[in-house]
Amino acid sequence: MPRGDKDKYTDKQKRKAEHIEESYEHKGVSKDEAEARAWATVNKQSGGGEKKGGSGSKTSSAEQKTARSDSAKRAAKSRQGHSRTSGASLETQSKESLLKEARSKDIKGRSSMTKAQLVEALRKHA
Repeated sequence: MPRGDKDKYTDKQKRKAEHIEESYEHKGVSKDEAEARAWATVNKQSGGGEKKGGSGSKTSSAEQKTARSDSAKRAAKSRQGHSRTSGASLETQSKESLLKEARSKDIKGRSSMTKAQLVEALRKHA
């Protein structure tokens, strides 16, 4: 008989081992050998008799919920980007981004403007 306590296995693992054992016995394998092979198969497929939680199983569900909520809030905030009317946000944008915005507002002479001139023109046009 195989060594080890079977108490740590789930009911599903126990049923699977029993089914495999019966299959081996039906093929003419001895009872002890069939049982050994069955449990070896269950161990190989499921990683043994430990009832394993998934990733993060040490984190409580309340902590997981809070973490998910915080993550969602950070993601939403990062998607918002800068307010387009804010003077500070215009200065933090690249010149290419400012040119796109000036193009969408049809500001004349934009292609020859410096970044500072683009910022000024966009502020006036806002």
